[in-house]
Amino acid sequence: MNHPQPNNPLHGLSLETILTRLVEHYGWDGLYEEIRVNCFYNDPSIKSSLKFLRKTQWARDKVEALYITTFRD
Repeated sequence: MNHPQPNNPLHGLSLETILTRLVEHYGWDGLYEEIRVNCFYNDPSIKSSLKFLRKTQWARDKVEALYITTFRD
């Protein structure tokens, strides 16, 4: 059952979409400056970053928070 989540700004967005938009906006270097995790600095790619973010909740939380502040409607 899917329930509407009107107060969740990330509702309906995949982690891949969030990360892709942030990379398009900041670039990998800019994203690393905002969130200091090595997957954004050392040979970055969407695939390797997604793998890391899916396993590391604190980093995912920072990425989601940055997305919300960057693309606030």
